[in-house]
Amino acid sequence: MRARTFSLLLSALLSVTAWAQEASVRWSAKGEALEEGLFRITLTGRIADGQHIYGTAHEYNPTTVEWAEGTVLEGGLTEVTPTETFKDEQVFFGKAVLTQDVRAEAGTTLSGTLSWQACTDTQCGFPESYDFTVTLPAPAGEVHQSAIADPEKEEGKGLWGLILEAILWGLLMLLTPCVFPMIPMTVSFFLKSSENPHEGRFKALMYGVFIVLLYTVPICVIIGLTWLLGGDAVTANIFNWLATHWLPNILFFLVFMVFAASFFGAFEITLPSSWQNRSDAGTGKKGLAGIFFMALTLVLVSFSCTGPIVGSVLIRSTRGEFWTPMVTMLAFSVAFALPFTLFALFPSLLKKMRGGSWLNSVKVVLGFIEVAFGFKFLSVADQTYGWGLLDREVYLAIWIVVFTLLGLYLLGKIRFAHDEPVEHIGITRLALSIAVFSFVVYMIPGMFGAPLKALSGYLPPMDTQDFIIANYAEGQGTPVAQAPEGQGSTYDLKIPHGLPGYFTLDEALAAAAAEDKPVFVDITGKGCTNCREMEARVWSDPDILTLLRDRFVIAALYTDYRGAEVPEGQWITTPKGKTLKRMDEVNSYLARERFGVNAQPYYFILGRDGQPLTPGRSYNLSIPGFAAFLQEGLAAYAR
Repeated sequence: MRARTFSLLLSALLSVTAWAQEASVRWSAKGEALEEGLFRITLTGRIADGQHIYGTAHEYNPTTVEWAEGTVLEGGLTEVTPTETFKDEQVFFGKAVLTQDVRAEAGTTLSGTLSWQACTDTQCGFPESYDFTVTLPAPAGEVHQSAIADPEKEEGKGLWGLILEAILWGLLMLLTPCVFPMIPMTVSFFLKSSENPHEGRFKALMYGVFIVLLYTVPICVIIGLTWLLGGDAVTANIFNWLATHWLPNILFFLVFMVFAASFFGAFEITLPSSWQNRSDAGTGKKGLAGIFFMALTLVLVSFSCTGPIVGSVLIRSTRGEFWTPMVTMLAFSVAFALPFTLFALFPSLLKKMRGGSWLNSVKVVLGFIEVAFGFKFLSVADQTYGWGLLDREVYLAIWIVVFTLLGLYLLGKIRFAHDEPVEHIGITRLALSIAVFSFVVYMIPGMFGAPLKALSGYLPPMDTQDFIIANYAEGQGTPVAQAPEGQGSTYDLKIPHGLPGYFTLDEALAAAAAEDKPVFVDITGKGCTNCREMEARVWSDPDILTLLRDRFVIAALYTDYRGAEVPEGQWITTPKGKTLKRMDEVNSYLARERFGVNAQPYYFILGRDGQPLTPGRSYNLSIPGFAAFLQEGLAAYAR
């Protein structure tokens, strides 16, 4: 009896959570040219597992499309995907593809509303709708994706295309501010971790395997849970917390400082003897606990920048896909792990070479770099929680001192306990010294307000700078970049470059309606390094700044700002009954559920109806590309 009762309760729970997602069908739209003046609009819907929708000819609940006034239709709505008979009804399972031919000119933007009702075997949900826009391509057949379609994936892109994209992302992540600092730690750790070449190669291989497993296995588990529990309860904010919360960032900072002290010769980092005694007696298996720790550190630290690709995979897993996200994540993690595996293998090969003072010098140089990079994590926590410990000029002062000391060390003016005297300067040391001191000279103007765009991903934002000499020279004093009166004035937040704007979506939409402007949505975070790099290197362009200031209403949606609640009228109650009040909770929910992204930065342009006018844009340092994105949004708004 108890078992039966538990089974009934479990079935009820699964039934309820199956309806917890916002949309039962994820639709996308595209247009293709058939001939001069004739186009075909294809609407593709991916139906959630266990649900179905009715065909276009159903008597009571048909799937229909209502087109905007003035649309010239050629024929009727066609069902490309055959319907199936279910309880004497014609329904779609899994996928529904509909087409409609229209007559118009190339470049015309058409819009419409697709309506449907989804049901399971036992119950039906409320009627749902999907607003879409499609820009008709040139006769050559160029496809334009709907503005509301998933911004992470173009319809029609095959699995191999997604795998290739994931591989490219995995390789590009190596150059991001969150991942690059781990290179010297990897090199220095493996410089002294191998007793023989065979063991070194094995450990380097296992390092790569652990990285792949630490990315792929948890994602597979989370995807499985999302299918069982309904999605957002499992994935909500976990990666954002890891990237911005003070606890992991302070921990990462301390780890970097400990490694740096070890590289300077203060002590040796070794595993507890009990761990080594428990490890397998085989030479190739000894010390795997330390390798796993290094891989885990890399994965955790890198989440600040790898979060966008990981987050997009999780979002797609809640939209009716299962195996594709897992395969994509596997491809991403293999590509991401490959360079680090090579870095790990390279030091083990160095063990074959004759040792000497140069090897200790390499470790000391890496120690200086670890100190500099470690402060990035302390800065993230400082910016997120507003402690005021590392303003921009304080951070720069630390880096200037650290790299000056590094330059002096390379010239032999500073020695550590295990160093031998430097009797003469070789070509390598001289070249490195020139590079280091050039870098120091480059940073010095930053103390007086120079933008230092090349370092924007590492430095605190410009609005933390206390002294900007250009403004004092003009008699302005130190500027305080803040929104104009009435624009976001209730929050301790600022929009870069003194741009006006709002920090909740409702306020921005209301202002946009009054000013008849589109809304520029900036999904951002105080601890987002890629956001700061975009703002410093792309937003700062004069033409971009002019467009943002004069043609848009800006909504800066901070997904990690825990310092305030939004007004009660903007609270959100999730399908599971939880009320979201804090700004970070509300904005994170909007990013996931309204815009379909779990990453920052991400940008959208909204029209009068509050819906995206174009596909969203993520981290990309192309200024012409960003300008084209803004212009495309303005053109769509004007139609």
